[in-house]
Amino acid sequence: MKLGVFTVLFSHIKFEEMLDYVQKSGLQAVEIGTGGNPGNAHCDVDALLASEEKRKAYLEAIHSRGLTISAFSCHDNPVSPNPIIAKNAHETFVKTVQLAELMNVPVVNTFSGTPGANEDSKHSNWPISPWPTEYTDIYNWQWEKKLIPYWKEQAKFAEDHGVKIGVELHGGFSVHSPYTLLKLREATSPAIGANLDPSHLWWQGIDPVAAIKILGKENAIHHFHAKDTYIDQDNVNMHGLTDMQPYGDVQTRAWTFRSVGCGHSIQEWSDMMSALRTYGYDYVVSIEHEDPLMSVEEGFSRAVTNLQSVLINEQPTEMWWV
Repeated sequence: MKLGVFTVLFSHIKFEEMLDYVQKSGLQAVEIGTGGNPGNAHCDVDALLASEEKRKAYLEAIHSRGLTISAFSCHDNPVSPNPIIAKNAHETFVKTVQLAELMNVPVVNTFSGTPGANEDSKHSNWPISPWPTEYTDIYNWQWEKKLIPYWKEQAKFAEDHGVKIGVELHGGFSVHSPYTLLKLREATSPAIGANLDPSHLWWQGIDPVAAIKILGKENAIHHFHAKDTYIDQDNVNMHGLTDMQPYGDVQTRAWTFRSVGCGHSIQEWSDMMSALRTYGYDYVVSIEHEDPLMSVEEGFSRAVTNLQSVLINEQPTEMWWV
């Protein structure tokens, strides 16, 4: 496995300055935003699509520092009932897949999106309970009429361009659990897999190691994010896990994103790395930093230190003892 970083946290500095910082930190890969929620601070998609010379220069800046691009990321809501949001998300996704093919980037990360409740909706609707039964009706309509048709077409598009789609399992979106990821994958294509982020599993009560086993057995992990979550049980007792308080209300929130090792033990992170290796994932572990208690530099360096202590870098040797 290789250690990388989702470079959106360095959006405040220029591209080559960011690459120098990542290189000096001892990493091997960068995950780069191309638009949508991550923004495109380090990737002018239109300019790169239009110029082979610019693409070569872009890759040279990365490869000359011993780095690779693990994924392009354009997390957004392409099935939003808001036509402007859906159009922008879709167009960014299409361009990102096209650019990924041209630059030999194997994965494009995004969200599944969340449709509305019906054709007349103006806002997304995330049903999380089968009752009242209207919620089940909404859920079924979303999958049958919106999610599966859209992603079946996009999966074929990605396949035609030699690119895999890493759908991030994220609360608030239709694909948020191992089950919903496999449901979408089965109805569409193996080109769709997970961009697995344990931070979004913990607050839903899902064990990340178990999720790795479930998805790994199906060869359904295309990318991996390294971000932690701290669960404050006292606050869970008050607000539940579907806590609607702003992320900045750390004292009262049920859960808070943290840098690697600040929410769960290094042993648990070691168990995840072992599970990834055991179930066939031998690609990049990409650091994502959204810790409200730490600066960019401190949160990032803490994650680097902790992950370097548990990452499995080399291939196993022959079992000489048996």
